Amino acid sequence: MTDQLRKSVLKKLADGDYSCPKEFTLSMFSGKWKINIIYHLGQDGAYYFGELQKLLPTASHKMIAEKLKELVSDGIVSRQEISGPRIKVKYTLTNLGKSLLPIINAMYDWGTERIQQLQVAHVKFNLGEVKPD
Repeated sequence: MTDQLRKSVLKKLADGDYSCPKEFTLSMFSGKWKINIIYHLGQDGAYYFGELQKLLPTASHKMIAEKLKELVSDGIVSRQEISGPRIKVKYTLTNLGKSLLPIINAMYDWGTERIQQLQVAHVKFNLGEVKPD
């Protein structure tokens, strides 16, 4: 477990001292790359590890492996080994993982809209239409 929020939440749960559902929800996909992994699995379906690496080119092999391990441990992603000449591992969202998609999609929509607002404001400012405070 590499993410501090996740560690803290899991400790509180184990101690029976947990009362913040918002923090708990956030801990399920906090940290770099988890939200991206969940989003792609939710939008596109199953991915093999190598395919996820291509989707996240700036993420290290170790980081993707750690985040997938945490997501599997939390029951959000399922891991299926496919035997053959070389074992491949396929990842898919569980039903629990799918239940996070409305939250993640709402975050995506909000972020897209806010970025557009900021870009419009920036352009207007650069054109002299908006004066700084």
